[in-house]
Order: sequence, then structure tokens, then C-alpha cells
Amino acid sequence: MLKFMFMIVFLIPLCFLVDSWWVVQSLMFFMVFVFFMGCVLMSDYSNLGYFFGCDVLSYGLILLSFWICALMITASESIYRIKFYNQMFQVYVLFLLLMLYCTFSSMSMFSFYLFFESSLIPTLFLILGWGYQPERLQAGVYLLFYTLLASLPLLVGLFNVYSVYGNLDLTLLVNVNLFNVLFYLVLILAFLVKIPMFLVHLWLPKAHVEAPVSGSMILAGVLLKLGGYGLLRVYTMMVSLGLKYNYIWIAISLVGGVLVSLVCLYQTDLKALIAYSSVSHMGVVLGGLMTLSIWGFSSSYTLMIAHGLCSSGLFALANISYERLGSRSMLVSSGLMNFMPSMAMWWFLLSSSNMAAPPSLNLMGEIGLFNSLVAWSWITMFMLMLLSFFSAVYTLYLYSYSQHGMLYSGIYSCSSGYSREFILLLLHWLPLNILVLKGDMCILWL
Repeated sequence: MLKFMFMIVFLIPLCFLVDSWWVVQSLMFFMVFVFFMGCVLMSDYSNLGYFFGCDVLSYGLILLSFWICALMITASESIYRIKFYNQMFQVYVLFLLLMLYCTFSSMSMFSFYLFFESSLIPTLFLILGWGYQPERLQAGVYLLFYTLLASLPLLVGLFNVYSVYGNLDLTLLVNVNLFNVLFYLVLILAFLVKIPMFLVHLWLPKAHVEAPVSGSMILAGVLLKLGGYGLLRVYTMMVSLGLKYNYIWIAISLVGGVLVSLVCLYQTDLKALIAYSSVSHMGVVLGGLMTLSIWGFSSSYTLMIAHGLCSSGLFALANISYERLGSRSMLVSSGLMNFMPSMAMWWFLLSSSNMAAPPSLNLMGEIGLFNSLVAWSWITMFMLMLLSFFSAVYTLYLYSYSQHGMLYSGIYSCSSGYSREFILLLLHWLPLNILVLKGDMCILWL
């Protein structure tokens, strides 16, 4: 695992060379390729080095982190074009990638916590440094305080686990069974905020709307998955407590998912709508994960990967239209089919994946999660019905409102995309629909 860490660290000084933007991007794609060839598909840890290792759960999420970070550089070409601190920007992206890589490959719960928190710093700098409106300061404070406030109890909880069991190694904590309700609360609270669960989700739409495209892509693509990953790791210690109290979180996330879907329907900002749809999708992930069934665990991992690619692609698309129109308002960007006809297909493909149309990986994840929730209790069926219905409704609203209708009269031109943008969207959409052919890898990883 250390060789990839060194690859990332040695890329950082390369950023300071003159005109090395595309070199760094190409080397990041090369890193994806090399990591992909390592192919870890076992449920026990391999590639061990010091306290870093990798099982199939880490492998998928690290690969996603590499992929999204490489695509962030592709999407942020405007920063390079206007030379707005582009070298520092790449340094932050690589530092963030390093933190995410260390988080997912940590074998010890303490080092996991350390890197989990450290990933917040470069994200904050990306939002504060390259965000759009002055409100980005407020968004940064929201992000910081929600996450830090919930994470402190986690640290105390981990120290307590250490004082009782004498270690924090993930492999040795598998058969541990905690019985204290306080343990249960402090160990999952940080991850519930990170995922984000309804009621503690307010930082997410704020951060998304103020972040630059790269910030939104990494937030939706990988940082929300930290919460799910943490829960999958922590619940091995608290099965009996989970079976007793999880119904609270399932109820909140399912009802919250429906409410957030309704909130999506009156959004006028493209980015806000995609951000709220993330909350709704991660609500289903959280619900399925909380059932503690094989179906729930494996499908939540599948949907996390699928949502990472799909949501990131939608944010990249929203940014492409923002760069042309100078506005993210739905009112200004209606009728885009006349303005950018070639992008309408990509809007359609990514929107259809967002509402879990076949053959996307989202469909496979959602079928498994619905299965686990209905098996857990058939009462959840009503909420799931509403969730999947509204998911289609707001996605169709997003697509039809932005593509069809009258073109805003201030735009008297037609614009096609750059080949860079088409490649960017293809690299989001293709893995999302190709991975279904090897669906057994995503579903049967347990």
C-alpha cells in the first residue's frame, strides 16, 4: 500500500513545474491503471504494509477516490486557463487524495479517525479558495462544525474501546461485542453526520452550492462514502446493539429521504437539486446498511460506488452549463437542448442513471437495498414506494426543465462541448454501466 502513497507524495512537487497541469492529470490516470491491476477481490486483508492494508471494500473506494480525483483535474480546466493559483489547486487535490487513500486503507481505527478528520482540511481550502460566492465562508464553517462536533465523541469512544480491549486493530475487533448504549451512540454519530443522515444534512447542500466543481465532485463522489465505510467497519463491533436500536435510524432516514425528495422539487438551483438528491440516495444506503443483513451490507457498498460516479458526473454537467451561461438557475438554463444539443444526451444518460434506470449500477444497488429493507420489515415498503417514485419525479424535473422549453432570451448563440468535457462525462458514465457486467464483485464482496 505504501508504494501508491509514495506515488501521490512524489506527484506533489511536480505540480510546481511550469505548465505541468496535464502531466499531473495523466500521471493520476496512470496511478488508477496501476492500482486497478492490483485487483484485490478478497474479503480478508492483503497488500499489508505497516498499519495499511486493503480488502475488497477498501479497494473499491480507493479506486473511486483515484478516479474522481483524476477527473476533478479534468473538470477544473478553467482554473488552469485563467491561471488562478492552479499549482496550489493541484497540491490540495493531491493532498486530499492522499488523506482519502490513507483513510480507506487504515487497519487501525485510530489512524482511520486521524485521516478521516484530515480529509476535511483540503476540502475546506478548496471551498474557501476556489468557491463562487462570498457565502462560501459560511458554508465552510457549517462543514467544519457539523463534522468536528460529531467526531469528537467518536475519538472518546475509540479510546474507551482501546482501554477495554487493548487494541484498535480492525481485524482483531471483528468478534468484539459492545453492550453499552453510549458506545453505540458515540461510535456511529460522526458517520451519520458524514453520510449525511436527514436532520444533520444541512451542511451538505450549503457546501455543494458554494464549492467549485472539483469540490462538489469529491464531496459527492468520495467524502459522503467515508460515512458509509465507517459504519460498515464499526457495526462489526456492535451487532447486538444494532439489532436493538437501529429501527430509529432506519425510520429517520426513510422518512427523511421522502421529505428531501419533496425539497428537491422546489429547487431552482441546479447544484442544490443534485445535492439534495444525494441526501435522498444516501438515506436509502443508510437504511439498508442499518438492517445489518448480508443484502443490506453488500448493496449499500454497491450503491455508494454507483452514486459516487453518477452524482459526480451530474455536478460536472451542471458546471459545464454554468461555464457557458454564468448562472446555475433553472430559469436561465431552460431549453439547453437548443443551446448545447450535444450535451442533452449526456444529461439524459446521467439523469437516467440517477433514477436507477437499467443498466446502471444504481439499479443493482437499489434493488438489493429495497430487498434488505422489506425483508427487515414490510412496513418500510410504503416509504420505499414514495422514495423511488419521487426519485424519478425530481430527476425528470431536472432533465426536462433544463433541456426542454423556451431558451432564455439573453442567449443568442449555440455552443458545443469540448472533447475534454465529453471524455470527462464518458469516464463517469462508462464505469457506472460497465460495472453491472461484473455485478457479482460488488454484491458478493462479503
